[in-house]
Amino acid sequence: MTNPHFQLYIDGVFCEGAGDAVMQSKNPANGETWASFACTDKEDVERAIIGAKRVLDDPAWRDMTQTERGKILFKLADLVEEHAGKLGELETQDSGKLLAETATQTKYVADYYRYYAGLADKLEGSVLPIDKPDMHVFTTRMPIGVVAAVVPWNAQMFLSATKLGPALAAGCSVILKASEIAPIPMLEFAKLIDHAGLPDGVVSVITGGAENCSIPLTSHPHVDRIAFTGGPETARNVVRNSAENFAVTTLELGGKSPILVFEDADLDSAANGLIAANFGASGQSCVAGSRGLIQRSILPDLIALIKEKAQGIFVGDPMDGTTHVGPLCTHRQINRIVETLGKAQLKGAIVHFGGSPVKRAGNYMEPTLVECKSEDTETLHVEMFGPVMSLIPFDTEEEAINMANYSLFGLGSGVFTQNIARAHRVSDRIRSGICWVNTYRAISPIAPFGGFNQSGYGREAGQEAILDYTRTKTTWINKSDAPMQNPFVMR
Repeated sequence: MTNPHFQLYIDGVFCEGAGDAVMQSKNPANGETWASFACTDKEDVERAIIGAKRVLDDPAWRDMTQTERGKILFKLADLVEEHAGKLGELETQDSGKLLAETATQTKYVADYYRYYAGLADKLEGSVLPIDKPDMHVFTTRMPIGVVAAVVPWNAQMFLSATKLGPALAAGCSVILKASEIAPIPMLEFAKLIDHAGLPDGVVSVITGGAENCSIPLTSHPHVDRIAFTGGPETARNVVRNSAENFAVTTLELGGKSPILVFEDADLDSAANGLIAANFGASGQSCVAGSRGLIQRSILPDLIALIKEKAQGIFVGDPMDGTTHVGPLCTHRQINRIVETLGKAQLKGAIVHFGGSPVKRAGNYMEPTLVECKSEDTETLHVEMFGPVMSLIPFDTEEEAINMANYSLFGLGSGVFTQNIARAHRVSDRIRSGICWVNTYRAISPIAPFGGFNQSGYGREAGQEAILDYTRTKTTWINKSDAPMQNPFVMR
């Protein structure tokens, strides 16, 4: 049986890359090659950008009403919902994420497109109460232009929706760059984009490495905005590239999110929250709550409860509905985890369970619980993208807040307490873009997210996001019939 092959989607055409480069995709569950995909060359990037630039001045897109753009997004939402099962299966085969999560999340992603479909014709300007006589002055929201949307492999349907939805609602054109690690769902998603009724060039979907794809895309002079999700090192290169085109840039990066558990917390709820934050999505989440800060008096009881609950965690085939933890996307992640755990143990960290790769085909890692003795323990600082939970005790509320903020990152955070005053007090002071109280990993198209510090800047989702894909234009109209006066005087 021949493995399926997936093409690029450039300016309304499905095609191979100009250099005929092809990469193979391996299933993380068994290590076997299961699909191939075309890779972008510099020439392909140029074609995608030329198409995106051209369509901005094409009456078919330029003059389309905001209401009509909203209708197209509604249609795209329906298509995503209809094909969520297939897209989920492809994502699971390509990345190893649980089918139970990929299919459900993809179906929910449709609501992100519906949200921005509803906002499309709510983009309003204003009439200014200008301080000049005989002047009518008003503002309008104009599309920012060509958008380079760079999406990672770990939540690609979701993170493409948070970029594509507001960009299209605002009237932009988009080159969607999928990670060369597990890009298959994005290339399949391009078929839905093609059926949604968008003019050619409005959206292109490409993938490939840095030299032939990412660099020429993010540094291109016709790119007006870069929306990037990924790692800090790659983000630094993106920012350097944006110096070539002065593109407006937003960055949604990684994190080492703290979860603070106080002695008055419901321990069962806290244990479930920590398990969800660290073992959900096999730990492959940007907001993984991998720094568990636990009040010292309850640490032994919480460890015992987590150990008890962990006995029921089933590691296995991500296509199996009974599986809780599936494989990691790459073997490199396992090597990084093993190396980091070794360094942590040298500093006195105790591994209560797990700590080793699972001896089976594929990229499987045991769910792991680490009790840390000092704040400089490596597992508290290294983003491992795997099922590793690290716990460390604190004594006072002030100490917990300081420990939470002692990080280069600031994406997510969690607080478990039954004291409502403390919940407000502590959540206010944690420097992170998201804070969940007595829950974790909840999302909504209505709620913006993004980071502090090295977790990036800018926000995705929510009403704010659509404004980031526009520029404000101010128009002055002289209402007087009198000739314009002295041209050498500023008005």
